[in-house]
Amino acid sequence: MSVEPAESVFPQLEALLPHVQKPIQYVGGELNSTVKPWDECDVRWALMYPDAYEVGLPNQGVMILYEVLNERAGVLAERTYSVWPDLEALMREHGVPQFTVDSHRPVKAFDVLGVSFSTELGYTNLLTALDLSGIPLESKDRGLDDPIVLAGGHAAFNPEPIADFIDCAVIGDGEQAVLEITDIIRAWKAEGRPGGREELLFRLAKTGGVYVPGFYDVEYLPDGRIARVVPNKSGVPWRVSKHTVMDLDEWPYPKQPLVPLAETVHERMSVEIFRGCTRGCRFCQAGMITRPVRERSITGIGDMVEKGLKATGFEEVGLLSLSSADHSEIGDIAKGLADRYEEDKIGLSLPSTRVDAFNIDLANELTRNGRRSGLTFAPEGGSERIRKVINKMVSEDDLIRTVATAYGNGWRQVKLYFMCGLPTETDDDVLQIADMATKVIAKGREVSGSNDIRCTVSIGGFVPKPHTPFQWAPQLSAEETDARLTKLRDKIRGDKRYGRSIGFRYHDGKPGIVEGLLSRGDRRIGAVIRAVYDDGGRFDGWREHFSYDRWMACADKALAPYGVDVDWYTTRERSYEEVLPWDHLDSGLDKDWLWEDWQDALDETEVEDCRWTPCFDCGVCPQMDTWVQVGPTGKKLLPLTVKNAGQAPAPSGHGH
Repeated sequence: MSVEPAESVFPQLEALLPHVQKPIQYVGGELNSTVKPWDECDVRWALMYPDAYEVGLPNQGVMILYEVLNERAGVLAERTYSVWPDLEALMREHGVPQFTVDSHRPVKAFDVLGVSFSTELGYTNLLTALDLSGIPLESKDRGLDDPIVLAGGHAAFNPEPIADFIDCAVIGDGEQAVLEITDIIRAWKAEGRPGGREELLFRLAKTGGVYVPGFYDVEYLPDGRIARVVPNKSGVPWRVSKHTVMDLDEWPYPKQPLVPLAETVHERMSVEIFRGCTRGCRFCQAGMITRPVRERSITGIGDMVEKGLKATGFEEVGLLSLSSADHSEIGDIAKGLADRYEEDKIGLSLPSTRVDAFNIDLANELTRNGRRSGLTFAPEGGSERIRKVINKMVSEDDLIRTVATAYGNGWRQVKLYFMCGLPTETDDDVLQIADMATKVIAKGREVSGSNDIRCTVSIGGFVPKPHTPFQWAPQLSAEETDARLTKLRDKIRGDKRYGRSIGFRYHDGKPGIVEGLLSRGDRRIGAVIRAVYDDGGRFDGWREHFSYDRWMACADKALAPYGVDVDWYTTRERSYEEVLPWDHLDSGLDKDWLWEDWQDALDETEVEDCRWTPCFDCGVCPQMDTWVQVGPTGKKLLPLTVKNAGQAPAPSGHGH
């Protein structure tokens, strides 16, 4: 928050770029990026996605906040991403600080560094960025001229492992929250920054919607569990609530999506068609913490697609949400968009489709103008029993029927996604994945009359997450996960008739244990993160940079004084009485409801989707003063009447 003007570091940076891989990612100037005059703004945000540019640029959350903030008069927002180790070394050598890609100003010159965490594996990258910025790693060491370091995103629902390194966290939707925070900072600066950093953080904490870890003390029991978390300053709330944006049509962002200069992981324009999910899959943190369902109207979606395509020139539109085919008007949306963009050959895609929400009409609309790529379905569990445990209500018959429809209509490639290590799971539950895959291939050959079809089985390790019914569950150890997956691989490969047609992709169990340590960790884990960072840990989400041995060695050393270890955080089951590190952060879900749902899981009891059935009292709606917003609007997306409407009329014979 320095007062002196911030100069661009581009002249120093430019000299380093010929010596690094993919220099284009540090240059900025993308289509639709914004650079506002520094001196005309009084609140300045640096928004960070703590991963490489190619992963960070397409991130919807950062793109939305970037636009929301830059639309405000007197406010500017610029973006910064993690730099690769090759550039990091050169920046340290030549004294070039962490910079924004928009105008290459030092991150330390901004008022706020807002960091969006979709996964916990970005924590070491946060420390790299702070260090390169010249911002003290620990919040207690920061002064008046250092930015406020603010965490957001799904991982911020348990920010305790990074409590030492951040000044505050916001949980839930960011659109309104960042504007409220901006107003508080603006007022504090206009008054001459009274009371310094502490006073600003106090003003933020007092709202009840910003969590400042420094204002809370954690007390522990002799056995290592938490006794309680208690405010250490009067006027600070006992619990901090999540933010929920209720009318998505009022927030049609991004209006001008960024078009990357370098290749990124998603080369398409995306529109979020609804937020939230009430399917109630017990493993799914995103579904639990984003309740209730809020749909964007069909006309709102049509409008966003039209403006976004004009602004970007992309040829594919992704219809995003946690379960896009559940939109109450998805059929009309897909047909309306396919009709409207038939001549332009604009392709549509749904990121993943629920087996029971898929139908061939929808599939045909999605591929009418684009290419027939593979279809992805996520049964998640291999056996009927385990699907009851996780509340993923898809029967094997549903799956076979759906896949038969796809193969019969010309698809050749289906991808099935499962998890390994779910609560109560046995070897048999996992081996049934092989049976399911062979049935899929057999049915596909039968209906397509061809042997040239593929089914890829992709498996991820299950990590229990905060604010879900599985937050109490033991995690499967890396060794057991690997052993189970080896048995499955052998079973698939040993199948003479079908094995060749089944692809098998899986992650070993090691990254999952580190993710589990970070996702359910408390403040003591901060010492582990710091030790890993000091030892050179970077880009832990990337297989080639991740070191399990480094994490385990650092954890052993850092946790020894506390009498707890990695297993204590990962493979240990929690009891009802235990205070969980995130209990004082209110996602709206009633803890007793989550516990009952955990008991239902152990009894293999399924629960309906509350969107179409009576309420289950999960607590979100009354507590947050929110409600499930469901269509249908009954409107249709008529094709845009004239392609060139809005251009000047053809000249007539009259002179001016």
